[in-house]
Amino acid sequence: MAEVVARARSARGEIVLRRRDPPRDGASAPLELRVNGVFVMDTVHTDTEERLAREALAAVARPHRVLVGGLGLGFTLRALLGDNRVEHVTVAEMEPAVVQWVAEGLVPATAGVLDDRRVDVRVTDVRECLAHAEPATLDAILLDVDNGPDHLVFDDNAALYGKDSLARCLACCTDDGAVVVWSASHSADLLERLSALGSSARHLPIAVSLQGRETHHHLYVAAPRRH
Repeated sequence: MAEVVARARSARGEIVLRRRDPPRDGASAPLELRVNGVFVMDTVHTDTEERLAREALAAVARPHRVLVGGLGLGFTLRALLGDNRVEHVTVAEMEPAVVQWVAEGLVPATAGVLDDRRVDVRVTDVRECLAHAEPATLDAILLDVDNGPDHLVFDDNAALYGKDSLARCLACCTDDGAVVVWSASHSADLLERLSALGSSARHLPIAVSLQGRETHHHLYVAAPRRH
């Protein structure tokens, strides 16, 4: 039986942080985040969230200024902060409760991640940050606000993966910047849009094992067109 660690309601519904039964190997009980009953992420399968950061860091020579859409449980942010080249990270998270829980250390693995002086957390839609960003000022933009464009947590997020929003992301990137998108399943439409808008768009399937089931999560990396 899962234990509720924290629960909150917002205009978008119910957000729950809960602790599952501990595994038989004696490891600590994993935490998982659910929104309106939909599984979002846990503290066990964090490899692809961290890979999201690593791919962004590898794609650009000077990842000084980074925008992250979606705090989650803080694993992507923690991986970004492990690189000393990163000077400033803006994190856009829609749910204030998620920010509060990470800030309070309810997720032990990422406790203190928001205390880093390089981090600027904004309780807002990442599209608001993009709308106010100056062109060619961000070295990397990471998007992980859903389970991907085909498995939305909130229907309103569909616009984030549309042509106009992706074009805005690429326009906000420096010439050698990159946009990296996380998805639970392969989205051929997303790859096609990124390929049409940017340059060197690529799809990275990543093998994962979820509760004994072998599957893949997916990353999409694109760079702005060089003029």
